[in-house]
Amino acid sequence: MNIKSLAYRYCTAFSYWGIVIAMLFFAASLTPSLLPRNFLFQGLLSGFALAIGYAAGVFFVWLWGYLQLPKPNERLERVSKQLTTIGVLLVAVLFLWRETVWQNSIRELMEMEPVATSYPWRIGLIACLTAALMITATRCLVASWLYIHHSVNRILPRRISYVLTTIAIGLIVLFVTNRVLARLALDAADAIFLQLDKVVDEGIEQPSDALASGSAESLIDWDSIGVRGKNFIANGPTQEEISQFHGKEALRPLRIYAGLRSTETIEERAKLALDELIRVGGFKRSVLVVATPTGTGWLDPGAVDTVEYLHNGDIAIVSMQYSYLPSWITILVDPHRSRDAAYILFNEIYDYWKTLPKAERPKLYVHGLSLGSLGSESSFDLFTVFEDPIQGGLWSGPPFPSRVWAELTRERNPDSPSWLPTFRDGSIVRFTGREDSLNQWGDHWSPMRFVYIQHASDPMIFFEPELFYRKPEWLVGERGPDVSPYLRWYPIVTFLQTAFDLPMATSVPHGYGHNYAAASYIDAWIAVTDPTNWKSEDTDRLKVLFAEE
Repeated sequence: MNIKSLAYRYCTAFSYWGIVIAMLFFAASLTPSLLPRNFLFQGLLSGFALAIGYAAGVFFVWLWGYLQLPKPNERLERVSKQLTTIGVLLVAVLFLWRETVWQNSIRELMEMEPVATSYPWRIGLIACLTAALMITATRCLVASWLYIHHSVNRILPRRISYVLTTIAIGLIVLFVTNRVLARLALDAADAIFLQLDKVVDEGIEQPSDALASGSAESLIDWDSIGVRGKNFIANGPTQEEISQFHGKEALRPLRIYAGLRSTETIEERAKLALDELIRVGGFKRSVLVVATPTGTGWLDPGAVDTVEYLHNGDIAIVSMQYSYLPSWITILVDPHRSRDAAYILFNEIYDYWKTLPKAERPKLYVHGLSLGSLGSESSFDLFTVFEDPIQGGLWSGPPFPSRVWAELTRERNPDSPSWLPTFRDGSIVRFTGREDSLNQWGDHWSPMRFVYIQHASDPMIFFEPELFYRKPEWLVGERGPDVSPYLRWYPIVTFLQTAFDLPMATSVPHGYGHNYAAASYIDAWIAVTDPTNWKSEDTDRLKVLFAEE
């Protein structure tokens, strides 16, 4: 059989109604989601939607026949197919034409330059190729199922053969997916990001200051600290810069960071971070922050630099690395890494901190961004902490598996939207976004204060498996100011769209998506830590300073 015959048989084997549903899925995938997409990502997304839509159409055709529902007569079927074909093609062309408008509706809200075109024909081509590969792979599985079924059916009854064949194919798919494809992908990512973690940015050298982690006097070896940790140690504001801002003598901020390769175990790493914190005098500062980094070990300069300015350098920040993979990969692979690391580090610090005289020890806060937020919010037991309370915490971009965040959002006041909840009287926990909303409760704060910063357009927060079959609360009623007015929920498709948004969550300007602005951190840190003698004019000056960076 020649290639031409094979191609003909391949094309004629497609289900008409499967193609119809696939085209509707394709059209829906072109509508906007939380973030703007380039033509490559859009093409891949639409390809997945095409393939899944085709599978759904084939399933419904099979179900119709299985239930022995009546079929239309030949003439009615022919006319309905003609009308359906015209309608589906018009919908697909219309949605491709509108794609540019929809993408620009997001870009405009995020202060990005509009695009002249979204390259609809490139999208269509990439989508068709992606779908063809997925459908071909599925057909190979079906052919394998039939082959195994016929082989087994020679010696066992048909129904037993169905069960055994399905189990066998299912196990093979699970094995190949989890043990081969996923493992190869994870190993490749692991190897790449491990090497990136070892790279030292140009201009970053081992610190000579004895108070710096990784210095010759430090308990933490410089070479054991990953690239993100080295940047954190070397690139913070200097004592001179903080002094110049305040117009008076400042202290040198203390930064303690234990790298993933600093010790063999998490427990040893936490103990090393504590010993280093004691060595440099971190417990003699007025403010102490236990910060949980993102999956790559990164701490957002907009968060850590600003709080050091707010407290005139009289602060110590301690952190330790638990991974070098991006947060969205770590969440899918092992979200417990963050929780375990944050819990162990916090309790190591807290157990020592509570032994100190209350009048002499620093105010203690927790902080985390993204996966760091997920870990940090679970790092302490409230019943234990209530015996000797810490002062609060600041979390930004809490990812969707965050349990504390999810419970607070679920139990929010009914008149508040899920993308910006209010919780009870706002005395302990408050939420804010791009625009500061922390002052709506006034100064009615408790001694222990917690703030969540979140953007309505952040897919790391608002992705959820339930998008597959249920309209999310963040699309009910008033929607966030950075969410496209054209965004609509479609079963399955919106789940795919938001899942494809995850890897691109930070590829937008500061203040949108998963990219948090220094100005938001400034407002939140002021609310949480209440810096001494701080004035509104100082806030304005600090925001201008960080806006220039």
